[in-house]
Amino acid sequence: MVRTLLLSIFLVWSCSPKAQDSPHTETLAKEFSLPKKLKEVSGITLSQDKKIIWAIEDQGNKNVIYGIDFKGSIIKDVLVKDVENNDWEDITSDSHGNLYIGDFGNNDNNRQNLAILKVDLKDTSQNTTKIIQTTKFHYQGQTEFPPKKSNWLYDCEAFIQMNDSFYLFTKNRSKGFDGTFLVFQIPNKEGDFEAKLIGKLKLQGGYNDAAITSACLNRKEDKIVLLTHKNIHILSGFTDHDFSTVDIQKISLNHHSQKEAVTFLNDETLLIADEKDKKRGGNVYRFSF
Repeated sequence: MVRTLLLSIFLVWSCSPKAQDSPHTETLAKEFSLPKKLKEVSGITLSQDKKIIWAIEDQGNKNVIYGIDFKGSIIKDVLVKDVENNDWEDITSDSHGNLYIGDFGNNDNNRQNLAILKVDLKDTSQNTTKIIQTTKFHYQGQTEFPPKKSNWLYDCEAFIQMNDSFYLFTKNRSKGFDGTFLVFQIPNKEGDFEAKLIGKLKLQGGYNDAAITSACLNRKEDKIVLLTHKNIHILSGFTDHDFSTVDIQKISLNHHSQKEAVTFLNDETLLIADEKDKKRGGNVYRFSF
């Protein structure tokens, strides 16, 4: 009862009002350091038995899915055959253990070969895998490649799979950044689709507070976590086809680094990974809320 009351107090943001900060006493705890070869991890998810962390890197890196144990060692390098890493920015899974790679990094808002790649990796002993479904898409509303810099809302580094659809949360790269992001829905099918715009929302703060770098969905499918460099943002109150009115709870991580990947370990615990630079990062952290 107390927990429910606290959550209802925290979730006070809807489509037009501003999100509010939530007081939080938990800290971001380092779980382990990533292997030195993985300097640009862009997405993580768990194997179906939750014994392996699957990780990918972004543009300029190999078309490989890395299996990492909970001590930080690479135990698998799985080559994804016959595909290029154009800009892999997030990885997610469904309840059946299928993995999906978001090849939709679009820093300059000019790509026209965006795709989500489904891979066959239920057998964790395999050393190679192949693409078994390619979902190509373009964004509803984008008619210029690139658009004016005041409307650079078509980069993406974050998505989830829910109820036979993909949901994409864009990264704002517009001149005059104001925290606005778009939510798009795409069917989880083979084919070429228009990504349907189902929400236009806003996060508080500057770029490091509000530029979205990864997303994950809890097991009950009633909470979505959006990651930024400095915060997590918990979305609730959405429906399958409408994100225009949601509740957003912002929680500061009290830690600044280039955080690029998040997944649920369980319904109350997140794993978060950041990129390595000269002074910091290159770790996986545990965060409970």
